[in-house]
Parts: sequence; C-alpha cells; structure tokens
Amino acid sequence: MSNFGLSKFESWLNEYGRAWETGNPTLAVQLFSADALYHEVPFDEPMLGQEAIRKYWEEGADTQTDIHFAYTILAITEETGIAHWKASFTRLPSRNHVKLDGILTAQLNERGECMAFREWWHRQETVET
Repeated sequence: MSNFGLSKFESWLNEYGRAWETGNPTLAVQLFSADALYHEVPFDEPMLGQEAIRKYWEEGADTQTDIHFAYTILAITEETGIAHWKASFTRLPSRNHVKLDGILTAQLNERGECMAFREWWHRQETVET
C-alpha cells in the first residue's frame, strides 16, 4: 500500500460501505481484482474471484435493508490496510435487527482493487416479536 497509503484505503472503505448500504453487488465486485480471495470467516475456504464475490453479495442484498456501515482505520502496512468496522441492518424477511462488529484486512493492488480480503466479526441479533 506504500504507493497510495491512507487515502486509497479510506476511499476503498468508503466505496465498500456504499456498496453494502445500497445493496449493490456490482459496485462491490468492482472493488476486487479478478482473482481476489475473499475470506468471510477464518475457517472456511475463501471465495475466489469476482463471480463468487458477486454471488455472495447478491445473497446478502436480498436479506438486508436499512443498512448502516462505519469504520475506523487501525493500521496500514506497505501491503495491507486494517480497519475496525461496525454495521447494522434489518434482516429480511424476519425484520430482526442485526448489529455486527468486526475487523477486516484488505490487500490492495496499484489500481486500488482488493486482492485479498479477510474479516472477523461478531453478531448481535434482536428478534422481533
């Protein structure tokens, strides 16, 4: 990340949040390189490539509304940005309220595309009655 630093990672995170909040899988996929690795959870095999990432984001877009995303950048190395993030949304069709609190790492190439993405998060879900 030494070629573009803090501002490039911040821009990437802003677009990531915008893609999530608008439920836009196309915008999300554009943030990743063609051969990107996407680790949603540490112990599962990563998704590989834009089509796998698109499918994942399409499934999420169909089950979430009223989405809010925020982040704090924790560190940047020469290759990787690390951020603490929080999100909330209403799950469909149950209408349960979900809060997520997590950490992500994103390794960006010279074009600002993510080549390797990892996230860890905890969920709090309030059941609607």
